[in-house]
Amino acid sequence: MASAAEQLAANLNFSAFSKAGELKKRIWFTLGALLIYRLGTYIPLPGINPAALAEVFRQQSTGIIGLFNMFSGGAVGRMAIFALAIMPYISASIIVQLMTSVSPHLEALKKEGEAGRKIINQYTRYGTVLLATVQAYGISVGLEGQANVVVDPGLFFRISTVITLTGGTMFLMWLGEQITARGIGNGISLIIFAGIVAELPAAIAGTLELSRQGAISTALILGVVVMAIAVIALIVYMERAQRRLLIQYPKRQVSQNRMTGGESSHLPLKLNTAGVIPPIFASSLLLLPTTIANFAAASGGSGWLTTMTTYLAHGRPLYMVMYVGLIVFFCFFYTAIVFNPNETADNLKKYGGFIPGIRPGERTAEYIDYVLTRITVVGAAYIAAVCLIPEILISYAAVPFYFGGTSLLIVVSVTMDTVAQVQGHLYAAQYEGLIKKARLKGKRR
Repeated sequence: MASAAEQLAANLNFSAFSKAGELKKRIWFTLGALLIYRLGTYIPLPGINPAALAEVFRQQSTGIIGLFNMFSGGAVGRMAIFALAIMPYISASIIVQLMTSVSPHLEALKKEGEAGRKIINQYTRYGTVLLATVQAYGISVGLEGQANVVVDPGLFFRISTVITLTGGTMFLMWLGEQITARGIGNGISLIIFAGIVAELPAAIAGTLELSRQGAISTALILGVVVMAIAVIALIVYMERAQRRLLIQYPKRQVSQNRMTGGESSHLPLKLNTAGVIPPIFASSLLLLPTTIANFAAASGGSGWLTTMTTYLAHGRPLYMVMYVGLIVFFCFFYTAIVFNPNETADNLKKYGGFIPGIRPGERTAEYIDYVLTRITVVGAAYIAAVCLIPEILISYAAVPFYFGGTSLLIVVSVTMDTVAQVQGHLYAAQYEGLIKKARLKGKRR
């Protein structure tokens, strides 16, 4: 078995990659789409004074705005047309998925298959437009409240800002869908990934400059590097961890002297079924109210907005508690959406498979749900620890957000998923090549 695996891995070389024409097209399409996204993060909103904006952002870059800037690939700091990034779409997806669990209409649509999924996606798009409009208006009001940031404040600036930022978010949503359909990997995750990675060199340079000025000690930087390596190793290990349930298939007599079946296989349950969704969803929900409150408070908003912004500031205890709570909630919620124990148990029963010692049907579904709940507890604790411990160190040490657990989890997980898809396409291309060779040999004979 080991030699066969080594031989297969050896066959997946640059030669196999060069022959995978479909894969190369998908990779080039993905790179082109991400390049368009990065160009958009440098196109500023009309009517903005860049120098005044840079000064305002420098004063607030260590708070929630800095975290938002990380997810937008630096577009917030430049107040570009993609400043809202993809966060309104993620927030709308959360709301629609939550409503699916409580609304009989949406639940019925979910069970209709592809047709129902299209309608639910359309509702998500409508929600994205609504949330993006509200956030864009809050940003426009907040910018007008900052001294000298807006060249000509007024109704025209607010309308143009709302249209531009909402249009930018809708374009990114469409671009992410195109990457998923015609490229490699999950489009939405890759857009966030590209934003984090693109700003990483600047974050490293800024950290080294702070060390040169004496604001951060060399020992602290080394400690952050060691912590980042350890977190990456933990992420890789935990993302590959599985709980395998033994599945047994009974023997069947297909003829008088021949038996078939009696084989065994495994049902793999990932330790982290939800992937990077929980921290992204949690960050998105925390960014939604605090972003609006932050800008509204800056423009002379009410006292309760200022209080909420203060208590939900990045690194504060309330922020940390809500962040962990949302991560745990979305770990269980998203796992329940993507994995249905009852459906899995029915499929096993349909094909004659069973878990040794467990009766097929309802008992099997209960057992799978029991095991899945236990490993989800471990997975939720792992994600919360990965995202929280580095965030605590960063909050008290003033290290850029790019070295935090959330960014590392997104970068490593998206990289692993994308590489797995690339390998899948290589396997498919190699399999098609073997079939073509077999057909040619058959024709020659």
